[in-house]
Formats: sequence, C-alpha cells, structure tokens
Amino acid sequence: MSSEVRAFLSRLGAGSIAHPGGTLLVHLDRVQQRLAGWGARPELLLAGLCHACYGTDGFPATLLPLGRRTELAALIGTEAEEIVYAYGSCDRAASYPVLAEPGSPLRDRFTGRAADPGPRLRRDLAELTAANELDLAWEDPGFRERWGPDLLRLFTRLRPLLSGAAWADCAAVLGDGVAPQHS
Repeated sequence: MSSEVRAFLSRLGAGSIAHPGGTLLVHLDRVQQRLAGWGARPELLLAGLCHACYGTDGFPATLLPLGRRTELAALIGTEAEEIVYAYGSCDRAASYPVLAEPGSPLRDRFTGRAADPGPRLRRDLAELTAANELDLAWEDPGFRERWGPDLLRLFTRLRPLLSGAAWADCAAVLGDGVAPQHS
C-alpha cells in the first residue's frame, strides 16, 4: 500500500517541493519511518506519509485540494484520511496549548469551527506532530536551535498523549540540543 501512496504523492508533486533534508516526499517518508519506529498503528503510519496533503498551519504548500478528500480516503482509508485532515486543518495556536486536556476543542483553520477530537485522535495528532517536528529538528540544526526549546515545552505538555517511544525520541532530539547519530 505504501508504494501506491508514494506514487500518488509523487504524481501530486511532493517529490519536487523543497523541504529541509531534501524534498517533501523524502520528509513524508521519514515521518512515516519515525512513526513506524515508535510502533504506530497502520492508520497513523498512512496518515504520517500523507500528513501534508492539505497543507498545514506551518507549511502552506497544498498537494490536494480539500474537494478531493474522498480520493485520498479511497487510497488510504477513511480513518487515516481523517487524521490527515485533522492535522492539516489544525489551528496550532488555538489547539496545541490545550490538546492534552480532555474535552478541549481542536480548532479547524479551514472552517473556523472547533470540536472535541476525542482521545484517539488527540493521541494521533500528538504523535504525528512529534514525528513531523522531530524530523525537522533532526535535519536542520538551525531549526532545532531556534525552535527546539519551544518544541520540548510543547511535547512535555503533550507527554500524556505520547507513547513512551515518542517521548524518548523527543527527549533525545530536543532535550540537550544534540540529535543522536543517524542509524
């Protein structure tokens, strides 16, 4: 399935968009691999590979217009697509500070609406956010120097939502400012 998804992302242009550490497609692969290393479930792995399809609050490039959500859902499954949508639509400034609080709203930057995403989606968003930001911090020392302390504070707040493996990776990459050696 991942090879079909990668081909789809390539057709959408992910391989030609510059991104720290290479192209957006290379970044998407690395995020999925990091999630796999943490033991993420299949739906989250697929969402990790496609997390930037609708753009994000921090990365405006759009691979797929929102009107084509059903196309992505047909390829990766409804649950994985819902994670991708939630990640892309997340108004980070409004949502991240309260994401670990049960019942707190996730604000949709596309619609302006807010809703409780529920416990599973909260955990998925926290893990996907950590995998994405840790990849950037790993690949770009300047990014890590500038944003590392803020990210460590964020992931410390989100720690109740993170798996043990994800938290250990956050602490290793951001804790002392020195990323572990590539394996």
